[in-house]
Amino acid sequence: MKSKRIVVMGFMGSCPIAGVIWQHVHYIVGLQRLGHEVYYVEDSARIPYNAETFDTSNDYTYAANLLSRLADEFDFKNRWSFCARYLPELPTVGLPLKRIRQLYKSADAILNICGSQEFNDDLLVSERILYVESDPGVEQIKVDQGVQSTTDYLGRHHALFTFGENVGTKKFPVPIHGLKWLPTRQPIVTDFWKTQSAPPSSAVFTSIANWSTSGLKDITWRGEKYLWSKSREFIRFVNAPKVAGEPFELATDIKDEKTRTKFSKSDWRFRSPHDLSVKYWAYRDYIRQSKAEFTVAKDQYVRLRTGWFSDRSACYLAAGRPVITQETGFTKLYGDRGGLFGFRKLPEIGEAVREINTDYGHHSRVARAIAKEIFEAEKVVALLLDRAGL
Repeated sequence: MKSKRIVVMGFMGSCPIAGVIWQHVHYIVGLQRLGHEVYYVEDSARIPYNAETFDTSNDYTYAANLLSRLADEFDFKNRWSFCARYLPELPTVGLPLKRIRQLYKSADAILNICGSQEFNDDLLVSERILYVESDPGVEQIKVDQGVQSTTDYLGRHHALFTFGENVGTKKFPVPIHGLKWLPTRQPIVTDFWKTQSAPPSSAVFTSIANWSTSGLKDITWRGEKYLWSKSREFIRFVNAPKVAGEPFELATDIKDEKTRTKFSKSDWRFRSPHDLSVKYWAYRDYIRQSKAEFTVAKDQYVRLRTGWFSDRSACYLAAGRPVITQETGFTKLYGDRGGLFGFRKLPEIGEAVREINTDYGHHSRVARAIAKEIFEAEKVVALLLDRAGL
């Protein structure tokens, strides 16, 4: 593939939590390994969040320092920029605004990761902006409901990609109104996650989750409300550890004491997520030291049969850690062969745990093989560029 100039745009500086950081780093490194000239730019009116103080403010020092450190670690030094477009003077760290404007004009592709980048006059000079949607359902419903601002925003992109691999097929119930949605997956640089050692004997099924997202992207469609938060789905399967016959651990922060007690009585352990959120290498090590992952999917992904799959679960697979996760339609695409188990009902969780425990080594190897076959970063981003006609 001929080397191209590619700009990755996202929000790992303004929302510097570990899962978000890895999402973006995998794109950057995957594109670099294909030989492309890769830049990372944040040019947003979004007020940045400080993961250590839990505050949002106009101060972008934390974001800039993080991006500078990541650039050193992942080889995009002198090819990054943070523009605080929420301030009238447009202060910029890293590459200057003049260089950003040049990049917008000269880039062969601009990746709008998670659809997080709002448009501005500078960016709109490009006709090669690729929308990469990580949360399928809401935007498609808005288009169906006639929200013109959503239709206009999506229509300004050169191509539309989604992790919802069933979007646009008969399995996905929401009409797409002529928009062409292309399937894609979260790229994973699998060697970042590889470990030669088996998990310690004390290791358990784990997962990492943000509990307090209720209401952020809830949406009503055709008389039914579709929820964005995972918390309701975890509550539905609160008895999963009892069915499995062993404790599960969740790195999350449940504020409600009654809910926390309910989970504790059902053999759930809790781990504070805050250090994992701030320290992206600790996040990686937590996954690699786990026995496997048990998790659920958001209500929207499940009931709309999106075919979505979690980027975090793909990291577990890359670490050779089997995954049991709620069915969204993904098993018809690449699951159901060991190492990765989808479930709809509680008894299926116990069956999957027993199967993993019967031959852990086999399921660990299959998990790793799935990650390399399905999610390897170079494969995923190469296919994305090819499908975009670039």
